[in-house]
Amino acid sequence: MANLKGILFSQFASEGFNLLVKEMQDKYKPKKGRRFHHNNITYEIGRPVLKEENIEFEISSKIPEDELNGNKEMKKYFDSIKKVLNKEKSKPLLVEMENIVWDSKKDTEKERDYVKLIYQYSLNDLFDDNELIKRFEASKKGEYDQSIPDVPGILTLQGKLVLMMVRETMQELGKENIATLINANKQVKSSLSN
Repeated sequence: MANLKGILFSQFASEGFNLLVKEMQDKYKPKKGRRFHHNNITYEIGRPVLKEENIEFEISSKIPEDELNGNKEMKKYFDSIKKVLNKEKSKPLLVEMENIVWDSKKDTEKERDYVKLIYQYSLNDLFDDNELIKRFEASKKGEYDQSIPDVPGILTLQGKLVLMMVRETMQELGKENIATLINANKQVKSSLSN
């Protein structure tokens, strides 16, 4: 059963990801739901979920099937993406190829292959104690320039600041992971065209 910390962190992690979705849709071509399109590839940002003492989330990108010839090239593309991602500092917990059958009009099916990445971060890694102290001191002196949310059930300024940091951290982590996936797709597409 989730504890209060996990529930609140999950709520603010979701807020951070909602901001990230909006940011990516504003920056690139928006698509339905939590998706955006960039350089002939559709990306999707999943919702963060609480798993024990961790926040876990999924991001994915469509494999550009129209630029590849058959299943063998698609598998090669996926393997190349996986290889690039495994060299990164922040490695996904899981990288897999997922096939989705989608029926948009209920009369035709579209089959699509995706690179699906799952990331997981400990709740304790979503805020920094030293940064919390700095923000708390600045707030006490009236020098903190952000509005502090009113969170029902959280009575202390420190608690509210921690939740703000969770929201910011999740947005930044998600942005870094999306940038890594966009870069991996760019590298692999470039290597295939050579």
